[in-house]
Amino acid sequence: MAIITLTTDFGYKDHFVGAIKGTILNNLPDVNVVDISHAISPFNIQECAYILKNAYRSFPPGTVHIVGVDSELSPENQHIVVQVEDQYIISANNGVISLITSESSPEKVMEIDIPNLNPSSFPVLNVFVEVACHIARGGKLEVIGKPFTALKELREFEPRITNEGKSIVGNVIYIDNYGNVITNIQRSLFEAYRNGRDFEVIARTNKIKTIHNSYNGIINFQLDRGQRKGPGDALALFNSAGYVELAIYKSDLKTVGGASSLLGLGYRDTVTINFL
Repeated sequence: MAIITLTTDFGYKDHFVGAIKGTILNNLPDVNVVDISHAISPFNIQECAYILKNAYRSFPPGTVHIVGVDSELSPENQHIVVQVEDQYIISANNGVISLITSESSPEKVMEIDIPNLNPSSFPVLNVFVEVACHIARGGKLEVIGKPFTALKELREFEPRITNEGKSIVGNVIYIDNYGNVITNIQRSLFEAYRNGRDFEVIARTNKIKTIHNSYNGIINFQLDRGQRKGPGDALALFNSAGYVELAIYKSDLKTVGGASSLLGLGYRDTVTINFL
């Protein structure tokens, strides 16, 4: 069964997501349409890339991914389809592809070129869906496009090594649904510079001296409940994507707050790891 995924900043209030799904099913009644996210912050390319980068590898080969963020066609924002790791990503040339494929070079990049296609303010429906259905049927990319070499590069800011290797200075790249704060410091970088040393993670005025492998790693289950750390306490962990993440254990961003609000951290804010 063919799979088409959707990642957009459309939300659910409007008709956009419904119209996309309806059109796909009209063309391919047996296709499996999967929502990755429709809650991307408007036009936030970095947020879109983080979510899709950490999701697309979980899908079977041949999956087609539609990206509906900043997708309006212009001379500087061409419509493209990329083949990478036996999967296909349909998007505008706005830099999101370079972020998604930063660790895997695309096997093929094509500019979408469909004859007699009228310009539209809703290209995800009028263009991307048609291309996705063509690919899902087994169609060749050469039928709907031509080779493209001007892929826009958009590199995320990278962590810096300072203080003669004693510090890693990173930044917040994503805030999730719980208000957890994800940095751009990867576990591999942390381990490469730690060399067995103690450390502290500094985020504004907060200092954390342990990085866990799970959220409940903060709890010492050998202690009585009244003596344990638990809900409401701050922690650092290596998340499932391999990045250093700051969280408030079992907190709710919409009520009492999450790490982003309680620690006062936003997108691009600095998080530092000092090796002692």
